Amino acid sequence: MMPTPIDPRELPRALQRLMTSGRPDEAASATLPRRSFLKLAGAGGLALGAFPHLAMAQADGAAKPAGALRPTQQPLAFVQIAPNGEVTVTHNRLEFGQGVQTGLPMILAEELDADWNLVRSKSGTNDAAYHDPVFGMHLTGGSNSIKNSFTQYRELGARARAMLLSAAAARWKVDVATLRTQAGTVIGPGGRKLGYGELADAAMALPVPEKVALKDPKDFKIIGRPTTRLDARAKSSGRQDFGIDVKHPGQLTAVVAHPPVFGARLKSVDDGAARAVKGVKAVLRVPLDRGAEGVAVVADGYWPAKLGRDALKLQWDTAAVEKVDSEKQLAQYRELAAKPGPRKFDADMAPLAKAPRQLEAEFVFPYLAHAPMEPLNCTVKLTDDRAELWVGTQCAGLDAAAAARALGLKPEQVQVNVQMAGGGFGRRFVGTSDFVVEACEIAKAARAAGLNAPVRLLWSREDDIKGGYYRPMHLHRARIGFDERGKVLAWDHVIVGQSITTGTVFGEFQVKNGIDATATEGMRDPYPLPMRLTVHHPKLNVPVLWWRSVGSTHTAFVMETLLDEIARSTKQDPVAYRMQLFGDKHPRHRAALQLAVDQSGYGKKQLAAGRAWGVAVHESFESVVAYVVEASVKDGQPVLHRATAGVHCNLAVNPRSVEAQVQGAAVMGLSMCLPGAAITLKDGVVQQGNFGDFTVARITDMPEFAVHVVPSAEPPKGIGEPGLPPLAPAFANAIAQLTGKPLRQLPFNLA
Repeated sequence: MMPTPIDPRELPRALQRLMTSGRPDEAASATLPRRSFLKLAGAGGLALGAFPHLAMAQADGAAKPAGALRPTQQPLAFVQIAPNGEVTVTHNRLEFGQGVQTGLPMILAEELDADWNLVRSKSGTNDAAYHDPVFGMHLTGGSNSIKNSFTQYRELGARARAMLLSAAAARWKVDVATLRTQAGTVIGPGGRKLGYGELADAAMALPVPEKVALKDPKDFKIIGRPTTRLDARAKSSGRQDFGIDVKHPGQLTAVVAHPPVFGARLKSVDDGAARAVKGVKAVLRVPLDRGAEGVAVVADGYWPAKLGRDALKLQWDTAAVEKVDSEKQLAQYRELAAKPGPRKFDADMAPLAKAPRQLEAEFVFPYLAHAPMEPLNCTVKLTDDRAELWVGTQCAGLDAAAAARALGLKPEQVQVNVQMAGGGFGRRFVGTSDFVVEACEIAKAARAAGLNAPVRLLWSREDDIKGGYYRPMHLHRARIGFDERGKVLAWDHVIVGQSITTGTVFGEFQVKNGIDATATEGMRDPYPLPMRLTVHHPKLNVPVLWWRSVGSTHTAFVMETLLDEIARSTKQDPVAYRMQLFGDKHPRHRAALQLAVDQSGYGKKQLAAGRAWGVAVHESFESVVAYVVEASVKDGQPVLHRATAGVHCNLAVNPRSVEAQVQGAAVMGLSMCLPGAAITLKDGVVQQGNFGDFTVARITDMPEFAVHVVPSAEPPKGIGEPGLPPLAPAFANAIAQLTGKPLRQLPFNLA
């Protein structure tokens, strides 16, 4: 049997407190266990570098001194300075395209006063030092990386700088107050200079200051400067290694025959032809996620493993599992939408029947696969009493714990080496650690069969798209009453869709009164609307998961297209209508929308014949993105020509990364609109398997993009996801302007 998901009691105390309070804060993170400062000698430099299994050392012993620094606050785990002055910064997140392996080093280097030309970066492990300092667990998600680690990495840099200054003061026998730093150098009286590399060993022997002064933002030299990513050259030249590229001497590769229906088990296995394939070393029956079974073919390379899998003759037992059918599912959802259910919001619906104008609408959103460019993979190396994993994971700690349970090891016997990943969008953080545990089960079975070698599990594109954990299918139904000026008098709304967090460790604080908060985020706010919101969460045999921008992938579309429809029906400009609804309570929304309007030429520029403007604005993960787009209809298909974004994410640590993130998110938002962007099921079997039948935007679909950021010195907010939600509704609103017909589903259907 597969291990069960992690019990909430196993989570860090900070996250357990979050489950009861409902929100993260610095006070919660302060409850994490403390430990004294550890120093490790590096080879000829300040070994402020990664050290294995600090978590286990931290867990040993009783109470720590009240003033001791937490692991996440200690420079030792994050900074390594070589004799030549090269600074390597360890980032505590998975890098999978969002740019944290540049953004976090920028923050630390700013306070360190490092020479940016000498800054490098590397990934961390499942060590406790690399916990999210707010959540108290390893986590890359929720657009939290820069936001939650901004102060942390500033203080890490400032502490390391203070140690270097103290070392220089001791060497020169001068007051530290007479010294200053600049670009990786300490400068003393009379112009004397010492490079950071020259001071590293001495600095290492000094105490780490708990309290440090941070720079005034007006003095930033690195933060806020458009900066080329540290991985840009390697990626653009094909030299960047990802998890899929991990290679060890004697390493074997495994592929798995997964059941066609989620949760199905094997009835019979004929593996004779598979074992006869040259290069195949073993054919293993293994337990899989959600109680399923599969067959792993282990070989000396991917191709023989795949050929071996193709040669398998398998019969599946699907009698005990539900077989979801998309058409029947939609009918069931419509029935549910007409029934009473728990309410997220409540309001008086009496004005609805008497409203001068009424609007009724139904929206349908399909399942969506994450489909990252790098399919899922995990490499496992086992010994008698240890396991080492190489994997691109968004939650190294939870995956390590799941691996330990699967392998019968203690948590301290498992090390996870976080690898750069080629995309993820949420798929590399699953409560059951599905593909990681799958890799461990295969490695364990292979070792039992006498194969004492590292094993790399590799999913194909088809495995990935058919493998589950999709953005849930949703149905929305709305009845709105409003007056001639567009004032909403009553808004009765229903959402039907599976819960993402029910049954996971996050369900305890995300699900209240039977409603998963991820399904309703983005509804109503920031608009002052009298809304009654009812939610139904049916349970189906289709595994679901967060998908880039989570609930806002559907709620933003519903809210922004319906508001646009009210504006059109009352002959109001859609920008002016939104500004009126914002009033004076939402300055960041107003600023983002106004910036997009000004930069796009909306209301001033004459559009080409056959084109129309579309507008939408939405807040997610504490950042606001507004789009003004230009679109047309050609040969019955919608075409997006230009998108102008106004972004309010507070301080943009690296404006170039902000631009890239918004563009990348917009591309995913555009993909949702295109024909074929849907996962469907027939008799429990997923019908799509690759990019030939699951659509993503191609280069020929791309519009002109312009991204503009509202200037701000306030601490940064999330930016990895907020660029996605408003793109589709802005596009839809432009098409509605042209056709006079609102779009009620994704992907678009103009028929």
